[in-house]
Amino acid sequence: MKTMMKLFLAGVALAGLFAAAQAEDKPTIEIMSSWTSGGEAAALNVIKTEFEKRGGVWKDSSIAGFGAADAAFQNRIVAGDAPGAKQGVIGLAAADFVSQGLFNPIDDVAAAGKWADALPKSIHDLISYDGKVYLAPTGAHGESWVFYSKEAFGKAGIAQEPKSWDEFFADLDKLKAAGVVPVAWGGQPWQQTKVFNMILLSQVGIDGFLKIYADKDKSEASVEGVKKTLEILGKLRGYVDAGAAGRNWNDATAMLITAKAGVQFMGDWAKGEFTVAGKQPGKDYGCMIAPESKGMVYIADSLWFPKTGKAATDKAQKLLAEVVMDPTVQVEFALKKGSVPMRSDVDKSKLDACAQKGLELMSAGAIVPDQAIVLTPQQVGALDDFVDEYWSGGSNDAASAAENFFAIFE
Repeated sequence: MKTMMKLFLAGVALAGLFAAAQAEDKPTIEIMSSWTSGGEAAALNVIKTEFEKRGGVWKDSSIAGFGAADAAFQNRIVAGDAPGAKQGVIGLAAADFVSQGLFNPIDDVAAAGKWADALPKSIHDLISYDGKVYLAPTGAHGESWVFYSKEAFGKAGIAQEPKSWDEFFADLDKLKAAGVVPVAWGGQPWQQTKVFNMILLSQVGIDGFLKIYADKDKSEASVEGVKKTLEILGKLRGYVDAGAAGRNWNDATAMLITAKAGVQFMGDWAKGEFTVAGKQPGKDYGCMIAPESKGMVYIADSLWFPKTGKAATDKAQKLLAEVVMDPTVQVEFALKKGSVPMRSDVDKSKLDACAQKGLELMSAGAIVPDQAIVLTPQQVGALDDFVDEYWSGGSNDAASAAENFFAIFE
């Protein structure tokens, strides 16, 4: 009997060791992300579900707030404890990490999946460094959108989308008269900068925008464009509510969902919040490009793959990169996140009217890059500070401020 018990216990121990070994064999990865709002979390879950379906183990390290997540990531890098993947935008910040040798390339995955054929050349170039692919693109976002509540517009008697800034401000007056907060303002520096940029594009056009941010052009035309932009931005102060300072973007979107506010300036990720609330584009809310704008500012999201020194994590990174670029995942992610798929060979028929409109602008090349793509992180911070100081300081001296704007490039 004692012998049988010993054999039984030995069998249990071996079974436990076998199970543990199986768990260790599974590709396991820790994901650090700032995608915590309803729509963002639902989109991230699309990737998680497919990753797990293919045998992966997912460890979520989401942190609310883009800046907070970035700071935590940098601390982990400095401490030598990098997560297996980080959500971040495609741009100079990622390039800086790559140049320091801190990221793993995923070139073999990209070659096997023929990413060069599936992605727009501009995007493939942006995720490649020294001829190797390092980032897995999740989707592109348009940032020149003005969302509006159909119910609030109806209450104010607004029947058509405004075509000019004069018409836009006339409609804001109607919303105010109807007892609705005209603008659901996201009172954080990064949000204010996006409003500044969408107005700037409407004033200087695509070529003028690129001259300012890519060429650092300080000509009279560029200065005048910035001045007009600041005048429009300053005028908006009269249409926000007392609780605007520090407001999160998704809280601003909620003001439209409940028809407490009329419009919100925001990237198309706001659609994810409408979707989670059961609201439909064209029926419950509308979307339009900023008045007088001939194009759209865009930004592209991706997953980064830091070096961890662990072979198992390297294996999980490659699986995750495959999942992110799966055509079905790209479409389902876009539907949840409100973005546009990066792949050009996916079924776009499921995309909503706003996404189709954004896709038309992207296909026509009527787009300009977000500042994070063309400016260093330090310059991006200086731009945020510049816009916030002008907005929060209450100055109406747009001419003087326009002269100071170009100091952010120095």
